[in-house]
Amino acid sequence: MWQRNKTSVVYFILEGLFDDSLTHVFLFSLTMLVFLVAVSGNALTILLICADPRLHKPMYFLLSQLSLMDLMHVSTTIPKMATNYLSGKKVISFVGCATQHFFYLSIGSAECLLLTLMSYDRYVAICHPLHYTILMNRKVTLMMAVMSWLGGSMISLILTVTLMHFPFCGPRNIHHFYCELPAVVKLVCGDVTVYETTVYVTGIILILLPILLVATSYVFIIHSVIQMRSAGSKRNAFATCSSHVTVVSLYFGACIFSYMRPRSQRTPLQDKVGSLIYSIITPSLNPLIYTLRNKDVAKAVRRVLGRDSISQ
Repeated sequence: MWQRNKTSVVYFILEGLFDDSLTHVFLFSLTMLVFLVAVSGNALTILLICADPRLHKPMYFLLSQLSLMDLMHVSTTIPKMATNYLSGKKVISFVGCATQHFFYLSIGSAECLLLTLMSYDRYVAICHPLHYTILMNRKVTLMMAVMSWLGGSMISLILTVTLMHFPFCGPRNIHHFYCELPAVVKLVCGDVTVYETTVYVTGIILILLPILLVATSYVFIIHSVIQMRSAGSKRNAFATCSSHVTVVSLYFGACIFSYMRPRSQRTPLQDKVGSLIYSIITPSLNPLIYTLRNKDVAKAVRRVLGRDSISQ
């Protein structure tokens, strides 16, 4: 279906991030190190939550879904970038570009939805602790995960199919290290005004609206915490929410920098840096944030490593 393009585009050329200079070789090595940290950290988080019965709770089930999304996110873009750099080839097929575009956009959209739903989980845990097991039962958490995956996939499918049906003309060079939406749109020689408007509205729905909903949840959470009489309860409440707030700030901050700035203020280098932050750096930090800030996950790590008795 995608091959029926007016210009019969068979491949694109990804410019990538690095060249053959010594500095860029070092940066490439550093990027691959961060990639390995992201893969191992998220994979370990998923295994911990599956293996430890103490982590079989709604909050950690949603965290396992977040780690799975991060794992898939880095696996969608970085291996292709590394393969092209090491082989000296910069080509990606038309179908390959469409596939990569679909998966990165699908997972990114799903993560926006999931982080928003995770704020509701924290709201129920702090503001309605007695009803937590009822409001956040297994069926509800499963529906949250399904809604995130399906919502992200449907949005990505519509935007990807529409984009890949536009006629492409002129140079096939994508000024990026993967098939990112704005970079591919620049190669379209037809009128994309309606499409860009649709993408902008979608960005508002997936970025600004979730930020508003998360902020609203935390307004109620802060109000409930202030009314707590015990200082220990207040510390526990803030410790419970701090990991989620940090992850939300990093992810949505990078998304706003990458997609919500005016086109006149954007450069290809800035787009690459912004994409690098939310496509690899944020996924590598998320497991560390939850491990360091969450006592249950930290204890599970020590139990798996056999150090629980030593720490006690």
